[in-house]
Amino acid sequence: MNWDRVQGNWKQFTGKAKEQWGKLTDDDISQINGNREQLEGKLQARYGYAKDQVKQQVDTWLDRQ
Repeated sequence: MNWDRVQGNWKQFTGKAKEQWGKLTDDDISQINGNREQLEGKLQARYGYAKDQVKQQVDTWLDRQ
């Protein structure tokens, strides 16, 4: 799946994102609003991941959708 589909249907993917990354708050989800860069930034902040690690995790998550 590509990010455009996630971005266009963000509200449908919020539950899946919170299930995958439980440390994301409702405020985080609202602020992300389908923006991949925002999601990656929030994951870095919440989990302390490196940028390349976050990108890989998001790519893996996308492949499962």
